[in-house]
Formats: sequence, C-alpha cells, structure tokens
Amino acid sequence: MSNRENVVVGLDIGTTKICALAAEVGGGELLNVVGFGQARSEGIKRGVVVNIERTVNAIQQAIRECELMCGVSIKEVYAGIAGHHIQGINSEGMVTVHNNRTVSDEDVRRVIEAAQAISIPNDREVLHILPQDFIVDEQDGVQNPLGMSGLRLEVKVHIVTCSATSGQNIVKSCNQAGLDVTDVVLEPLASSQAVLSQDERELGVVLVDVGGGTTDIAIFCGGSIVHTSVLAIGGDQLTRDISIGLSTPLGEAETLKHEHGVAMVDLVERDTMVQVPSVGGRKSRTLEKRVISEIIEPRFREIFEMVNLEIDKSCYRNVIASGVVITGGSSLMTGVDDLAAEILQFPVRVGFPENITGLNEMIHSPMHATGVGLLRYALGNGEQRHTPLFSGDQTMITRMGRRVREWMNEFF
Repeated sequence: MSNRENVVVGLDIGTTKICALAAEVGGGELLNVVGFGQARSEGIKRGVVVNIERTVNAIQQAIRECELMCGVSIKEVYAGIAGHHIQGINSEGMVTVHNNRTVSDEDVRRVIEAAQAISIPNDREVLHILPQDFIVDEQDGVQNPLGMSGLRLEVKVHIVTCSATSGQNIVKSCNQAGLDVTDVVLEPLASSQAVLSQDERELGVVLVDVGGGTTDIAIFCGGSIVHTSVLAIGGDQLTRDISIGLSTPLGEAETLKHEHGVAMVDLVERDTMVQVPSVGGRKSRTLEKRVISEIIEPRFREIFEMVNLEIDKSCYRNVIASGVVITGGSSLMTGVDDLAAEILQFPVRVGFPENITGLNEMIHSPMHATGVGLLRYALGNGEQRHTPLFSGDQTMITRMGRRVREWMNEFF
C-alpha cells in the first residue's frame, strides 16, 4: 500500500465525466497508475461549472472510487481546466543583463516578468506562462541562458489566461469536496504530455482533444507550445444531433453513437440495420446504420473545419511537419482520423496515453489522455513537485509567481 506522500492525483473535470487518477512517485519514464475513479459529470457545461453542488458530488464519487483502489486518503489534486473562456497569446520580453554581463537567475526572472507585463482585463487571470525560446544578443534558440555572456536577454512566451470566475469555481468545487488544489492545469497542455512525443513537439504538431463539451487545440513547434484555443463544441453535440435526428432519448443516442457511430458515411456498409429506440414509450424502429453516420459526419466536418481555421489563424501551418494528433473520447470513433486528414490536409493519428504501468488496460484510451497528462505534469517527468503552488485562499496571480520560480528551478 502506498502512503499519501508517494502518490499524486490528477482530476479531469470534464463535461461528460469527472475522472480521478492516482500514480506513484518515482516511476521514472513509466507512469505507475495505482488508482482510478470516475463519475458522471452533471454540473459542467462546455468545461464550465454551472452547478457546484452536482459537481462536488461527482468529484467526491470519483475520489472515493480512486481512494478505494489505491488505498490512500486523497487530500490534494492537480485539477484540469478547459472551456471556451480559455485564451492564449504570445508575448515577448527584453532586459539588459546585469552582473558583469553574465546571465543570472535574476535576469531570467526579470525577462519573464517583462514578457508577462501585458494588459489583461480585470475579469481574467493568468493560468500559465510557457517559455518558448530565449535570445541572448540576437542568438536565438537558447534553452538555458544561465551563465552565458551577453548584453541583452530576450524571451518569447505563450501566456494562457482564463475567466477568473470559471477558474475560481473549479477550485471552489474541489475545496467543497474536501480537496486542496495543488495546481490548475490547462487540459490540452496536460493531454499533450500523455500522447505527444518529443520529436512531434520539435518538428511541429497540432493536438486536437475532442472532449464532451469542447474541442481543445494546442500547436507545438520547436519543442514549445505556440498556440492554444478552445472551441465550444464537442462530442455531446454529436449525441444531441442523433437524439434530435432520430427522435430517440439522449441516453439511447449516446449508446448508438458509441456502438454504431462512424465518422464517414462511405465507410458504412449498405443494408446494415440497427434498432433505434423511440421516445414516449413508442415502439423501436429498424433503420440503416448509414443514417446515423449521415447525422454524425456533417457535425464532425464542422468541428474539423473550425480546427482548420484555427491552424490558419495561428500562422504556423507551414511548420507543422508532424501532422495532427487527435485524442479525447470522440477520437475513438471509426473514420475520425480519415475525415480529419481529408479536411486538415495533414497526416493524422489517434493519440493514446503511453508508457503506463499498473492500470494500463483500464486507462489506455484517448478518453483518459487528460487524466494521464495531469499525472505526468504533477510528477514533472518522473520527479515529484515539492512546492505547493495553490491553496484555496490564494489567487491564480499569487500562484503564478510561485510557478515562475518553480519553473526556473526545474528548468535549470
């Protein structure tokens, strides 16, 4: 049995499910998952808390199941955050080098502060500051500038902001469930840690996480994240389309989507029939399986066309050498990768969490990419983060100062 100090917990707070995963510290490259719990999410809409009481109940249920499996009382979690309120912007900072023209910790701190000195509305707070590249006297591509000689130090960063109230409601829900939030993590950033290789990040890749309520997009280039976006559409819209189109209850529409859904009509054999339950106690009907795909394909096309627009908007299309990785529960549907490749004009693969031991068979699925990624974020590629970054009585701005200091310690 593990003790609490040797376990970290990731809490994926999604629109369709709330999932808690626990992993042991010190597993190195392999992630040893020792606990798993899941509950239906009823208080979240498109990644945003709309009913705190229901969200708290679902969190408590998922945590209880995870505690029973790993044999540890869980008090702290790394919580994921998504939603269409997420915004990402690139920024730059520049300072002159002090200390005999040799770059020091203080110079790095000052240049990151300079990069984050941008105007942010009062209703938004900084979630992440992600360094991309340092430049020392016009020499770019520097990952570790400490000790280098120079007169001027520059940095390029990607700043992720969120709605202050949405972030606070995530934390409040966890607190009311009896949990302290160690850190709040952007879900596509977490998912990337679970399904992307370092080569893909270096060469340029688009991560598309199709969740229940949102589709999260993250573009990487040169090993760093350069663009983030969240679309307010996801797998739940597919379910609603099937429910309306076939006049069947939402629960039955969800089952039809999982058991018979195909993203491209051309991939469905003709004359294949399925039973479709009706509403209001009416008799079930027998319909062609192609009818379901005729409802699903237009919605998926809309999603990937929106993703395509985001890629164009980012201005990084010409450096995406590794193509696109799709993850999330909806990526499991037959034909999703083929349809995405047709629309996006990139090679596409479905991203599964890799290098997992313990409960590998249970969580080796794109639908658990965010949860596994939260664990990898928490462990810092195998090393436990010892400095608490967030507690219920701190603001995200306070946490950000600590995160910058922690990043400097870990990076260097």
